Amino acid sequence: MNLTSALPDRVADANVAQLARFHALLTTALSQGRCLKVVMAHYMGADAELGPDVQRVMVRPVELKGGLHLSFLLRYPTKDITKNLLVDEGVALLMKWAQTTAFRNAHLHTPTEEVQLAFSKKGKASLRIGKAHVSEGTAPAEPAGHNRDKHRFLELSRPFLHELGVTDAQGQLIPAMSRKWKQINKFVEVFSHALERSPLADKKQINVVDFGSGKGYLTFAIHDWLRHTLAREAQVTGVELRDDLVKLCQGVIKRLSLSGMDYEQGDVRDYHPAALNVMIALHACDVATDYAIHLGIRAGAEIIMCSPCCHKQIRPQLLSPHPLRPILQHGIHLGQEAEMLTDGLRALLLDAAGYDTQVFEFISLEHTNKNKMILAVKRDQATSPDEVIQQIKDIKAFYGIKEHCLESLLKADGLVPIGMPLLGADTGIPPSL
Repeated sequence: MNLTSALPDRVADANVAQLARFHALLTTALSQGRCLKVVMAHYMGADAELGPDVQRVMVRPVELKGGLHLSFLLRYPTKDITKNLLVDEGVALLMKWAQTTAFRNAHLHTPTEEVQLAFSKKGKASLRIGKAHVSEGTAPAEPAGHNRDKHRFLELSRPFLHELGVTDAQGQLIPAMSRKWKQINKFVEVFSHALERSPLADKKQINVVDFGSGKGYLTFAIHDWLRHTLAREAQVTGVELRDDLVKLCQGVIKRLSLSGMDYEQGDVRDYHPAALNVMIALHACDVATDYAIHLGIRAGAEIIMCSPCCHKQIRPQLLSPHPLRPILQHGIHLGQEAEMLTDGLRALLLDAAGYDTQVFEFISLEHTNKNKMILAVKRDQATSPDEVIQQIKDIKAFYGIKEHCLESLLKADGLVPIGMPLLGADTGIPPSL
């Protein structure tokens, strides 16, 4: 039986959208050689060919004489059965199982992400994208025949690296900049995977604005990767308050005659970009992160990347509800709780605004131990925010939170979805940037 035929229209439509997203992520990962494995779990006994007692199915890409195949390992209580299918046939079979809810869960594993397609007891589909869990000291296996040398997203020979002091005149990495070089590549890697699954994946023109861009290591790196490696018609703008850094980076742009790049002096609170597809804000202090996220949502940015710091707004508001009171009496725990709640609510607000959002540990940035990243990718299709809205309401009520800057900014601009828990009092936050 087709999954959607027995469900209310709204649920059925949502399921079709989630199945289509999972199919797109799976086929993209396979075409790019990034699919490590697919695991089908929580069997519901709904497939005659599998029988009543299969426990789970594990699928991985393998290179055989006839080309790339998908190897299916069917695990039963007393035996394992293996069969190999061509990629198109294998994908069709996986999607058939997903559509008929033969399995309640489907997990797609890539080197950087784990995608989970899950069905509730009532048959409603949900899709979550999280950070990949790889054991320390181990590297994910590549499909046979698809082994690739470990590579960097950028080459050390790129001219901007010498201009910024990452490499010497011979294009060799300066030892003291090794951590910065690692950070640059990790950032581009995170951005590249977000780009692959965003509405920007096939667009030539991309407008990127990097707030608080500093000396421009990551700003120049994104520009170089988009323009040089991908040959995209990208326009990348660094926005920085400090005049000396703005002039330094403008000098680099001029000396290298870089097209599609600019550096401006400005503040996220009052900056108005002409066009914005990607909003980046690393280490925007306290509520400056909220202003940056709000700007990205208001501008309809397809990708939002933030690395927040200094979580001051929520902490004075927090109650210590029972049974957490004995734990939160310690200042360090209260600070950690405030940080978690601030960023957790930011992620939920992004989710309610139509983004798939992840919060994960990013590589440590130079001169700081703040290494959390909030990554949001706009969904192709809108989904109901009702469940997320209720979660926000419950969290605020439990901790006694009266005001969250991002929520207030979204409310003031009319960007809060219908039914969003609104603040009861005037917060004093300006209605718009």
